[in-house]
Amino acid sequence: MKKNFLKLAFVMGVCVMMTSCYTVTATIGNGSQTGEQVVGHNQFLIGGLVPVGIANVKEMAGGAKDYQVTVTHTFVDGLLSAITGGLYTPTTTIVKK
Repeated sequence: MKKNFLKLAFVMGVCVMMTSCYTVTATIGNGSQTGEQVVGHNQFLIGGLVPVGIANVKEMAGGAKDYQVTVTHTFVDGLLSAITGGLYTPTTTIVKK
């Protein structure tokens, strides 16, 4: 019984450790021209199902016609999600002008 529990715990641990963070990048126009970055944050509840606050990308771009948008989970975002058990799941939005 103890051996089966240890195997199950090991498999569960490996499954949790093998999950990865995702990063989505979108290029608008010709992409980043000046390298200037603006960082915003998105807040979601229940594993990302309920959006609470979303960063306004057009406002972050400041009227630029060429920019790059990256949405990612930072280490802090993952830590907050893990602490709350997935109830609060933030992401970070980076706009490079």
